[in-house]
Amino acid sequence: MLLDSETTKSDNNQLPKCLTGIQGLDEITGGGLPQGRPTLVCGTAGCGKTLIGLNFLVSGAVSYSEPGVFVSFEETPEELIQNVRSLGWDLKQLIAQKKFLIDHIHIDPYEIEETGDYNLEALFIRLEHIINAIGAKRIVLDTIETLFVGLSNETIVRSELQRLFRWLKSKGVTAIITGEKGENTLTRHGLEEYVADCVIRLDQRIQNEISTRRLQIVKYRGSSHGTNEYPFLINEKGISVLPITSVGLDHKISTERISTGIPRLDTMLGGQGYFRGSSILITGTAGTGKSTISAHFAQATCLRGEPCLYLAFEEAPQQILRNMLSVGLDLNPFVEKGLLKFQAVRPTAFGLEMHLIQIHNLINELQPTVVIVDPMSNLVLGGNLIQSKAFFMRLIDSLKSQQITVMLTNLVTGSSSLEHTEIGISSLMDTWLELRVNESSGERNRVLYVLKSRGMEHSNQVREFVLTSQGIELKDVYLGQGTVLTGTARNVQEAKEKAANIVRQQEFERKRRELERKQALVRSQIEALQTQLELEQEEFKLMIEQEQLSQDISLQEQRKIANLRQADAD
Repeated sequence: MLLDSETTKSDNNQLPKCLTGIQGLDEITGGGLPQGRPTLVCGTAGCGKTLIGLNFLVSGAVSYSEPGVFVSFEETPEELIQNVRSLGWDLKQLIAQKKFLIDHIHIDPYEIEETGDYNLEALFIRLEHIINAIGAKRIVLDTIETLFVGLSNETIVRSELQRLFRWLKSKGVTAIITGEKGENTLTRHGLEEYVADCVIRLDQRIQNEISTRRLQIVKYRGSSHGTNEYPFLINEKGISVLPITSVGLDHKISTERISTGIPRLDTMLGGQGYFRGSSILITGTAGTGKSTISAHFAQATCLRGEPCLYLAFEEAPQQILRNMLSVGLDLNPFVEKGLLKFQAVRPTAFGLEMHLIQIHNLINELQPTVVIVDPMSNLVLGGNLIQSKAFFMRLIDSLKSQQITVMLTNLVTGSSSLEHTEIGISSLMDTWLELRVNESSGERNRVLYVLKSRGMEHSNQVREFVLTSQGIELKDVYLGQGTVLTGTARNVQEAKEKAANIVRQQEFERKRRELERKQALVRSQIEALQTQLELEQEEFKLMIEQEQLSQDISLQEQRKIANLRQADAD
């Protein structure tokens, strides 16, 4: 949810809020800190209390036209200005524009002697002066313990704390007051958290030698808020807080298909490739070609003119670029154009939460349509299996909600089940490609399976693929003797079948010629018999004619003799 004003109200009964401008914190608090009320930020040394206050003031001055005052009881203005320069904040310029003011109040505990009543009236006068000087809407007091250093009278401390908080409310400024953590309380005095309208606790933990900062909204009067602990990151852009809750499962889905970058793999996936905004898992042992398939997908994304974010947790970007040249993939032009961005970091550099925040920051910066995580299995080193699974669930849900296609590679050890991921997120995947190596006849040959691809028809065939100088070549499926044959074994079997086929063709040709000869012989015999029959028919006809002629001559002779003998007439 985007918040574009300094005050948010969900309805007339909602508490007015003041946006902090800190990524994630406004989401957790439902719109920011209580406007015109004090907020206590407490925690151990080095957890980021001062930086949260400064970030709150700078965002107000730059983004929301709300001037701010920073009252420091420890660091001098010069030290503060120098400390935040690395974050890109030019406090001197803001001070010159009367949008920001730093007031340093030095209190030496050795000069304080507890002799009578103690009150903060002088402080109120000074605060009112600096607030009015620039028309401040925001103020930060860093840190509250300094005001009461050396005082042992708890009644006076409580009374003056209440006066301070009431006075800040009466001025209508949104205040952040920082405090150090006590032994068994949120603050040293254990009183501030009761009089503040909002209490934010910060801490810094080390687990498995990895440090992680966390934030929790302990209380927030008049408003609902997130109650979990949220990891936050301090980087060159300030503070980023990441909610640990996953995005809901009601996000929009797309029916658009995008190419895998390998035409024959597109054919195996219904002829069109992956669904846009889907999740893709590639599993396999070392050397099976997982990174090469990922690189093909990255190239196809960039060729469409879309940005791609490649998160490498094992190899340096230059090493990946060099290695891909051996298979005909030149990704350097896309890197130079800014379409392909590599982010390479060791999984143990920081905790999973910090990785997740950095990924979100990179996504916000690059706005990619495809994110590749290679390999995801290395991130187990940044936490236990439960944390790793939660990390990927949040990442995948977040990317899907933004219609970003995510591809993850997973290294499977030789002793593990191939159709399995150590983290246990295969059920979250829309498409699952598995790569294997078949060993036979002294060779290792790669094969590819499509274990599943939701929402589309896909091939159930096992395909051998070869890494060539022109990229990945998927071969036709081949089955011999009831088993899948690859490499030399396939070539030998094909040669045998070719030889057997030649023999069959030769035998067929011989049979054909023999049949033709028999047919010719039979035809000649038939012709001879036909000729003989015709001759005999002609001879028989001649005999009939001769017989008829003989009879006619005999009859004529009889008639002549009868006439000569004067025989009786018939």
